[in-house]
Amino acid sequence: MPTCLIVQPVHPAGLDRLRAGGVEPRMATSPDMASVAREIVGCEAVITRNAGLDTAAIDAATSLRIIANHGVGTNKIDLRRADALNIPVLFTPTANARSVAEQVFALALAAARRVVQADAAVRRGDWSMRYDPGMAELHGKTLGLVGFGTIGRLTAAIGRHGFGMRLLVWSPRAEDAALAEAGAARADSLDALLDAADVVSLHRPLRGDTRHTIGAAQIARMRPHAILVNTARGELVDTAALAAALRDGRIAGAGVDVFAAEPPPADEPLLAEPRAVLAPHLGGATDDALRETALQCADGILEVLAGRPPAHLVQPEVWDRRRAA
Repeated sequence: MPTCLIVQPVHPAGLDRLRAGGVEPRMATSPDMASVAREIVGCEAVITRNAGLDTAAIDAATSLRIIANHGVGTNKIDLRRADALNIPVLFTPTANARSVAEQVFALALAAARRVVQADAAVRRGDWSMRYDPGMAELHGKTLGLVGFGTIGRLTAAIGRHGFGMRLLVWSPRAEDAALAEAGAARADSLDALLDAADVVSLHRPLRGDTRHTIGAAQIARMRPHAILVNTARGELVDTAALAAALRDGRIAGAGVDVFAAEPPPADEPLLAEPRAVLAPHLGGATDDALRETALQCADGILEVLAGRPPAHLVQPEVWDRRRAA
């Protein structure tokens, strides 16, 4: 029976789907790559989440025929090494998209309505917070979307239809037809979007050219009442610059679900900022999304082991030269 190493916990539905398809899931004892490299030997498949899969683990997996990435971001998988060894990598770009889009508004609302501070006020018996100025509605405001992939488009739909927001998009690859269908206007530049938006939501992948998409210069262009939300990748934002802007009151708030290092170190500057609403990378961690993501991983693995291409390959060109059984 083929074996699939599970690097980090996934929804039981995915494990059941593997077993039903004749593949035995085996849980790694630890997600650290040294343990994975030892335990992946002899496995035909692997499912990994944010731990990724490094060069040593891929090299140790001489029987590996498919790497399944539980989520969208694959920057922690050595794609170059997988390509060199003719191992396809599948990912799940649609499974958790709606949950992440909803998290954008959970964070935006929490920042706009000071939900964390309000909860703390009630618990300490301080009812006077309700008289403090500075809270805001989202209705009718401008939502600026930096990137317009699956999650960005779902975020746009929630903002437009749920909150009556105006939509402004900066995405060099976004097609005019897609923007028109979404009811969104195109920003000519990132600066133009930052000048106009009340809520800025990031939806870009992490690449060399996207690191610190939002830094001190970009934050300086934002409106004093604006809110920045990052549910994409931690390194898209210079968090030291963001913390300084929040501390000085140059923007109203931020919602941050992702960090460059996870968990963030004790000296992460955002940890000290009460106007930053922070979450431990749980945008796609609803039960609904986790179940669908695990099922998509399992179904993709079963397809590959049966000799059929899965729905979503990171590097489709590997398929025709994939490693044989």
